Amino acid sequence: MIPCETTFRAPARVSAITLALGALTMLPAHAQQTEPRTLPETVVTATRTPTRADQLVSDVVVIDRAQIDELSERTFPELLARTAGVQVASNGGSGKLSSVFIRGTEARHTILLIDGVRYGSATAGTPIWDNIPVDMIDHIEVVKGPASALYGSDGVGGVVQVFMRKAQPGDPAFVPRASATIGTQGYSQEGLGMSGAEGGFTYSLDVQHTRDKGFSATNANVPFGLFNPDRDPFTQDAGSLSLGYQFNNDWKLTAGAVYANGENHYDDGPNRDTFGIVRTQTQYVGLQGKVMDNWTTQLRVAQGIDLTRAKVADAFSVPGLFETTQNQFSWQNNVATPIGVVIAGLERNVQSVESDTAYAVTSRSINSAFIGLNGNAGAHSWQLNARRDENSQFGDHDTWFAGYGYRISPNWRVNASYGTSFVAPSFNQLYYPFFSNPRLLPEEGKNADIGITWTQGAHSVKLVGFDNKIRGFITNTTIPQNVPRARIQGWTLGYDGTFDALGVHASYDSLDPRNELTGKMLPRRAKDQVNLGVDYSTGLWKFGVTALYVGQRYDDVANTASTRLGSFTTVDLFGEYKLTPDWTLQARVANLFDATYESAYGYNQRGLSGFLTVKWSPRR
Repeated sequence: MIPCETTFRAPARVSAITLALGALTMLPAHAQQTEPRTLPETVVTATRTPTRADQLVSDVVVIDRAQIDELSERTFPELLARTAGVQVASNGGSGKLSSVFIRGTEARHTILLIDGVRYGSATAGTPIWDNIPVDMIDHIEVVKGPASALYGSDGVGGVVQVFMRKAQPGDPAFVPRASATIGTQGYSQEGLGMSGAEGGFTYSLDVQHTRDKGFSATNANVPFGLFNPDRDPFTQDAGSLSLGYQFNNDWKLTAGAVYANGENHYDDGPNRDTFGIVRTQTQYVGLQGKVMDNWTTQLRVAQGIDLTRAKVADAFSVPGLFETTQNQFSWQNNVATPIGVVIAGLERNVQSVESDTAYAVTSRSINSAFIGLNGNAGAHSWQLNARRDENSQFGDHDTWFAGYGYRISPNWRVNASYGTSFVAPSFNQLYYPFFSNPRLLPEEGKNADIGITWTQGAHSVKLVGFDNKIRGFITNTTIPQNVPRARIQGWTLGYDGTFDALGVHASYDSLDPRNELTGKMLPRRAKDQVNLGVDYSTGLWKFGVTALYVGQRYDDVANTASTRLGSFTTVDLFGEYKLTPDWTLQARVANLFDATYESAYGYNQRGLSGFLTVKWSPRR
């Protein structure tokens, strides 16, 4: 997959400061959002072990199933775009290539996990977000900040972990579910699922079919003459399976798989109906249990596969295959001690590439060892992590993380952390013919965070500041180069609260991402972003409205005025009615005011759209 990052362009500038201040004046009014109203009791991704959310030293967002249902977004990148500290760029419509920027870092600076399985493209060097079936997701954890000391290469900006639906011990033996959605522009989706538990056995199975006739992904501004004013549809068949067997109180066997196969049409020039296959596949088997009263262990074998295969109607064009396979092996131990939980383990990841493009190298292996400590006592919380990755191409890399939190009073808590990270160049950056540089070195990052949180009952205000310095930053130019340093500074202010049946969320992101060699802004990042959300429940009804403002930014590394991308604001509506205890009717309106904007220069985005969903889930 050739790297292609994208941007936004839009009309109707709305003052980010005005929106943010307007939201905060609603205090202590009441909120809900893509960030949680109340975080789940435990979070796994931030420490690699279940930890209470209010004891974490990292900046974490959890998006639960109810929040996913309330959003009008139909794609995974659109869902993440409603999260504070995250910006998204897309090449237009469902299934089209998207880039996710956490805290202004590059698209290649985020790790994507699906049920703990690393997934992405080793050729593009980025996670692949566009083929993940949203309606099969149980919840999402987004960790913002350096994560290489936990998960290895690429964790400069953070980690996104997707947890698919699973049954739990004690659930009924058989619980079916079904849903059907219709929407504008030829959108439809049908899903069936079931889950249950019997004795020590648990299972969950979901299948889904999606069709989106879409719209023209490009317009006349698109570079390289790719414009073709036809519809660019997307279809997908997907399935998710989770199995578990509890041998006894101490030992459990788990297995899971996700499979999504999409057909994506895109523009490749006048009168050329170009389409390709995109396939997402992850699977794992794990055994976990208690060795001693204070010692649990987990062995896991997993595989992540990303495949794209272009099929082009033009007789002179050559179809392209890019397939990344990541075979993963891990052994993790958690030991409870008087000063916290010690984690220690070993990992191995073998990345291999199959392509009809001639790469000089097509595989590499990474052997890793990690150790950490996560604990709390009274008003104090702490986290320490260290990791060594032995990369067969780039040798050894050591990373570490240290964080501390202190509860000043029942209402006030402060936290600070410092961590290092690194990113190995992708196979495209190193070897893609005529557009690569085999002399590239890994990027190395140093990140400092500081945050303060105020909570009072159902209300919370959080301010987080960060400073991320990246040495050897790899430029997004025709021939990639290491430059001395990029620096990304910024802060996020957020409010969440509820009062009776009303909820409100407000967040404002301020960002300054720069190439320190040139002083230019890093492309496709806005300095300002605002998220607002309000929801209200009464009886059998639930209503919600969300708004997203994204400020101006540049489309290229030179910050050329001609390709400056304008600010935009979108507003979405949500409604739900409980027809019976088993049947639910949901309605969504996306881009209510039909704003015309681009998430890459020359690429269109969906205008005013509506979706109607019927869900059946019998009560047992």
